[in-house]
Amino acid sequence: MIVGRAVTKRSLWFVRWISVSSVELNGKQRFAALWGNGDHGRLGHGSLESQWRPNVLPSSAFDNQNLREIACGGAHSLFLTDHGRVYASGLNDYGQLGVSDDRAYITEPLGVAGLPKEIVKVSAGYHHSSAITVDGELYMWGKNTNGQLGLGKKAATVLSIPNKVECLNGVTIKIISLGFEHSIAVTDKGETLSWGGGQSGRLGHGHQSGIFGLIKSDSEYTPRLIKELEGLKVKNASAGMLHSVCISATENGSVHIFGERANKKLGFSEASNSSLPSMVDGLPYSEKAACGGYHTCVITGGGELYVWGTNENGCLGIGSTDVAHLPERVEGPFLRHSVSEVSCGWKHTAAISGGNVYTWGWGGSHGTFSVDGHSSGGQLGQGNDVDYIKPTKINFPRHVKALQVSCGFNHTGAIFEYS
Repeated sequence: MIVGRAVTKRSLWFVRWISVSSVELNGKQRFAALWGNGDHGRLGHGSLESQWRPNVLPSSAFDNQNLREIACGGAHSLFLTDHGRVYASGLNDYGQLGVSDDRAYITEPLGVAGLPKEIVKVSAGYHHSSAITVDGELYMWGKNTNGQLGLGKKAATVLSIPNKVECLNGVTIKIISLGFEHSIAVTDKGETLSWGGGQSGRLGHGHQSGIFGLIKSDSEYTPRLIKELEGLKVKNASAGMLHSVCISATENGSVHIFGERANKKLGFSEASNSSLPSMVDGLPYSEKAACGGYHTCVITGGGELYVWGTNENGCLGIGSTDVAHLPERVEGPFLRHSVSEVSCGWKHTAAISGGNVYTWGWGGSHGTFSVDGHSSGGQLGQGNDVDYIKPTKINFPRHVKALQVSCGFNHTGAIFEYS
């Protein structure tokens, strides 16, 4: 019965791709496909159904605009078009969709309200969202209980409409990354700012631990410069659940990490928390980083992928579920083609290599809940809900090339080009 159902879904999946391609995707148009947990409509396809294989969103969902970027959060998704417009779907319990609609969730993409300028970058956290305008202004919305929106201590704890971070007037923001309850941004000068909940030292400001490991001062309500990174021009940053990573633009492309390191989780042999940035040894010149629940991925200048962390459900992709205390290179298909993009969910990972999407880690089985005996997972897009401990290619039609990928808590989305 399981095999029969999988074959049927696979057949319907290819029909859907062929149908969308032949009708809508002429002229190298870019579009989104999503898969995994469908709770609250986070996949944007008009229902709450989970998808074990990629589900294409037609361009009509975005007023026939090309898509530039997707950002998957805790249970919501953001979509950025080539025209600089932002759409959102999914859970809206804290206003994280930014739409002029007070529904608890929305199953089809709606335009985000109150963004006055063209947007060039979006990011989705667990319950909050952000957008960078064409001239480097930062707008944020959603949950704000720990100051993760950067709007000051007097700001409301829930903001359902995008608000400009006024204290950054005159500062040009180039990069934004949202974690569980914190945010990290990089300016055009390579300066790094962080704010929000500072538990486990994930903001990098040197907060000291008190009794039972609790942080004495755990929140920053406005963006604060990470002083330990002053003079070190940063070109890439990523915020995870309890830790953060920045990559230097200097000639050695060094990787700096701060936050949760308990139980030797994040690449250091000593078991401790570190609330100040420390350089990770043993990595070649690095370009991009991604942080998950308790694992980290880094792409080097040569397109190699290095990983470390807890490796729950095989989320490191190294062929086992053993903890990696120090960076290890992911091999397999990445020995043949370099890695261009990587993203981490809570316990799953996705990467792009040679225009293909590879996934591994937690497939969703024994997940957060199930309906009628069926798992709500499928975030690996492999047609099932089982775990994979090695990178496994998702078999898309040959005429489709992956450009960008984003992992949410337990769903995944990617931008593709049809050519």
